Amino acid sequence: MISKAIKIYEQGSLDVLKIEEVNLKDLGSNEILIEHSFAGLNFIDINQRRGTYPIKNLPAVLGMEASGTVREIGSNVTKFNIGDKVTHCMNLGSFSQFMNLDQDKTIKLKKEVDLKIAAASTLQGLTSQYLINHSYKLKEHDTVLVHAAAGGVGQILCQWAKKIGANVIGTVSSQEKEKIAKQNGCSFTINYSKDDFDKKVLEITNNKGVNIIYDSVGKDTFLKGISCLASKGRIVSFGVSSGPIDPININMLRSFSGSISTGGLNTYIKDANEMQMNADTFFDMIINKDLQINIDKTFYIDEIKEAQSILEERKTTGSVVLNFKLFLNNVIYTYENDKYFGEYNNQCLILDCL
Repeated sequence: MISKAIKIYEQGSLDVLKIEEVNLKDLGSNEILIEHSFAGLNFIDINQRRGTYPIKNLPAVLGMEASGTVREIGSNVTKFNIGDKVTHCMNLGSFSQFMNLDQDKTIKLKKEVDLKIAAASTLQGLTSQYLINHSYKLKEHDTVLVHAAAGGVGQILCQWAKKIGANVIGTVSSQEKEKIAKQNGCSFTINYSKDDFDKKVLEITNNKGVNIIYDSVGKDTFLKGISCLASKGRIVSFGVSSGPIDPININMLRSFSGSISTGGLNTYIKDANEMQMNADTFFDMIINKDLQINIDKTFYIDEIKEAQSILEERKTTGSVVLNFKLFLNNVIYTYENDKYFGEYNNQCLILDCL
């Protein structure tokens, strides 16, 4: 089978991104064939393209998150049926119209979950889940500092923390993003383009500091973050969007029994049953409207350079997704709200999910 995909032959600038047709291998006995409707864009994609995160085998199809529909199943597949709505994350090669994927790396979605929402939030939602429940067990009345609070993970973390009953402080880069962070549960926001966040945190907390810091930024925030931790406080590093963290002296934490934790989603999705259970917890919160997913921008596959550029330059206020087009009988269809929409001879064509 031939699939349209976003591919790189070397790591580097936006210019290394190529849109090509690739040949899929034969479907394995434990694999399912997914037709992707949407793919989520994340900073991990940029780090892989730039070379911050190495890719062992080049050329490679990029992308780590997508959602769609099962079109074929292998002979040993027991968990999925043709027509099931599915999502997945942390699987390199997701920026492709079609993808063969092991059933144990795939998440089944309930019918109520929109595929666009799933592509925009699977990686971010499962990341938020382990940060709140495993890296540090967030409790009612804890004081939380969320860096990049207006970003995709940041918005989910702020909403989830508020629902638990925590006091949420968020850092952002603009006045517009301050409004977004407050809409998503922040009691206080700090515009780090104008203020030193560490000093503002101590001012907000009457010099007590925060119990937990969720840090996806890295180099620009990590060291300052340690200075505004409360007694027995913890800082969790789960991303390095500003660059790798400089070495630190661990003795900085000893006087107040502070701790550092690192987070990596792969640890929490190795077991298929645990991954499905955590995903069900997250998507049930969306179904029940306990969490809202903000999709800031949608691009088509041939707009990948523009899409990565705005994400890289921090010009987003929510999730960014790629919309895959369906080509059928010389008509281009676009997926929205569980239907495909196309136009032919100035007439609107609508297909139910295939």
